[in-house]
Amino acid sequence: MSVTTHRTRPFSADQRLPELSEPVAVHKPEHAGELLAEFIRRYPKLMILTGAGVSTDSGIPDYRDGEGAWKRKQPVQHRDFMENFQTRQRYWGRSLIGWPVMRNATPNPAHYYIAELESRNHSSLVVTQNVDRLHQKADTRAVSDLHGRADEVLCMSCGYRCPRDEVHARCADLNPDYRQYQADTAPDGDADLEVDFSGFRLADCPLCSGILKPDVVFFGDYVPKQRVSSAIDTLKASDGLLVIGSSLMVYSGFRFCRYAKEFGKPVATLNLGRTRAEALADLKLNARIGETLEASLDQL
Repeated sequence: MSVTTHRTRPFSADQRLPELSEPVAVHKPEHAGELLAEFIRRYPKLMILTGAGVSTDSGIPDYRDGEGAWKRKQPVQHRDFMENFQTRQRYWGRSLIGWPVMRNATPNPAHYYIAELESRNHSSLVVTQNVDRLHQKADTRAVSDLHGRADEVLCMSCGYRCPRDEVHARCADLNPDYRQYQADTAPDGDADLEVDFSGFRLADCPLCSGILKPDVVFFGDYVPKQRVSSAIDTLKASDGLLVIGSSLMVYSGFRFCRYAKEFGKPVATLNLGRTRAEALADLKLNARIGETLEASLDQL
């Protein structure tokens, strides 16, 4: 089964995004790994951008299906979380179920294969859209948490910071009746729990009673400029960009594909399903991630 490779024209601001109506063939990992290995030989020092697809085999659900459409309701919005007390009750109430799943998750083979790419000097930086810290647990050293980290909590008033487990324990102690609930886990420490949260007691900042929020970039918020500019500088100095496990439907990740084309850098995507960068990628691999990375490393 063949994999399409192609060169693309520079991306212009008025270029329309690719249509997602045509079916995309799933490629065998052995062949996809061969093509990825050849890409890495030609462009040996890559910036790697990862998304939720890298962590699904660790038991952390993703947001979108193979066509890039939402699987569930969109996650909490930053403005709604900050302005709406009921939204914060619902968020932290559901977190009592969802957070332990993310906290206890362990790296899967894909995380270790990406760490091996770094150890072989093929990765200049892993920019991850995930907030689970699994790349760090797999011993990748150069990691930028583009959307922050879910294991720490920040006070939005005074800057107080603490491990999320502390807030989780306080919420559990304040709300013993909620320990009875069970629900399916959702992405990023959420859970599909629909109950009355009006009586849920929040754990506020112990220093100033301000709003506590996980140190992650919620939808509708902005990635810190320094985090973005540092990744762009790394991309400029790299031989190319490799996207793994991301549909790129969120602009904060997709922008790096646009920058890569602006800088004249090749782009490869490895994702089980479509990506927003169909028109930008020089190599498009629609294949299982772990098996493809394994096959690629075997050939390098």
